[in-house]
Amino acid sequence: MTETAAARQSEMTLSDQDRRGLYRTILGRRDVRGQFLPDAIDDGVLARILVAAHHAPSVGFMQPWSFIIIRSPEQRARVKAAFDRANTEAALMFDGERAEKYRALKLEGILDAPVNLCITCDRDRAGPVVLGRTHMAEMDLYSTVCAVENLWLAARAEGLGVGWVSIIEPAALRTILDLPERVVPVAYLCLGKVSHFLAQPELENKGWRKRLPLEELVAFDRFNGPGAAGDEAFIERMRQAQQAAESGELV
Repeated sequence: MTETAAARQSEMTLSDQDRRGLYRTILGRRDVRGQFLPDAIDDGVLARILVAAHHAPSVGFMQPWSFIIIRSPEQRARVKAAFDRANTEAALMFDGERAEKYRALKLEGILDAPVNLCITCDRDRAGPVVLGRTHMAEMDLYSTVCAVENLWLAARAEGLGVGWVSIIEPAALRTILDLPERVVPVAYLCLGKVSHFLAQPELENKGWRKRLPLEELVAFDRFNGPGAAGDEAFIERMRQAQQAAESGELV
């Protein structure tokens, strides 16, 4: 099939302003737990960020995701109770000072955020044989995670906070949300306007973990493969870029 000019995007390169805005959105994204405001989300804004999520890449163009919007106080209370049970269990998995620090963390905004959203993966949506999933069966799940990230970045661009609640039994979500067996709950998200965004990720602020140096996570030609002499300049540029990102000067 011959590609026509009409089938192509009109622009190959983002404007400098758009490029900078994209990096600001990525670097300013945060997992929000405690800064939610009760203000309603405009329907147009919510629709836009769902469109962004729906335009995520998916292997074989399978589009396995679905979006369950949860506004009901009763449903959110059931999810909060399921979180509390799992969180109590999780706290017992840490010892000593780490356990105390864990219990002091606020790890969800289920009742604080005006909207909760569950993003699911229908593993049968594209049929038994899917282009690109023939040898990596998890690609539908990975594609759904791309939809989560698209939504998260679009929400940040709209000034909304998102918090991912992962301390919950999937079976509990299945029951609460009436999910069919073939449908996997991939992400339970809290969504809303916020009083502010933290300058650094909250777990970094609270001393739980630090961001790892990028240069320690990049290898060449094989796992943990060292760079050649000619790669030293690139490694230094990575180091400088990470420092610039952490100081707010990357863009």
